Amino acid sequence: MRRVDIRSNVKVLVVDDNFEHAAGIRELVSLEGGYDVVGVAANADVAISLIKKHHPDVVLMDINMPDVDGITAIQKIKKLELTAKVVALTGYDDSDLIYRTMKEGARGYILKTMASTQLIYAINEVANGKIYLPPVLAAKFFDHFQKLVKEEDSQVYSSEENLLSYLTQREEEVLELLTQGITYKGVAGQLFISETTVKTHVNNIFQKLQVNDRTQAVLYALNNGLGKKRKPIKLVV
Repeated sequence: MRRVDIRSNVKVLVVDDNFEHAAGIRELVSLEGGYDVVGVAANADVAISLIKKHHPDVVLMDINMPDVDGITAIQKIKKLELTAKVVALTGYDDSDLIYRTMKEGARGYILKTMASTQLIYAINEVANGKIYLPPVLAAKFFDHFQKLVKEEDSQVYSSEENLLSYLTQREEEVLELLTQGITYKGVAGQLFISETTVKTHVNNIFQKLQVNDRTQAVLYALNNGLGKKRKPIKLVV
């Protein structure tokens, strides 16, 4: 496959503890015009030494290696602050592994079982500053990403609901009446307390819900379940 740029040969480092597979990758890349394999490493420590020595453009990184795994190796490569870009080359299409690998800084992720032309294309894309994920892996990556976002939103929602639990029974009664658009004077009348006492409860509610005004407190209450059984009416401030 002809590369799209016209610069000097792309320097590639192969990192794989499987000698036969590493040799096969080296031969495959070497046969392709425009690429130089500057070394082969069987572990992360050797890979780091070769990166410092040869400054490769692209590192083909096996993720499943003994002692130091590929993700940890990627973290170490990032700390070097060199120009080497990592393409994960692995036999695993696990969505969580894809996500963690890309999150740690890999610029590409392909499977060892994929066609050789796809590997060369991935090297070319990453060498030219792009990110490469085959469509089937990209789908897994974004599905996992969306799942994590939903889980995070759910945790935040639960955390916000917990804030309501800090309210006393009287404060909850005051807030629930406020969600109905009742004025402070109206709340005082319904609960048989003074308007000054209502304002004191409201100030406590603001602090506990971490809001600044009545409107925010009411919206917070409605968004987190309080008063939802009643139909909200227009606020009277």
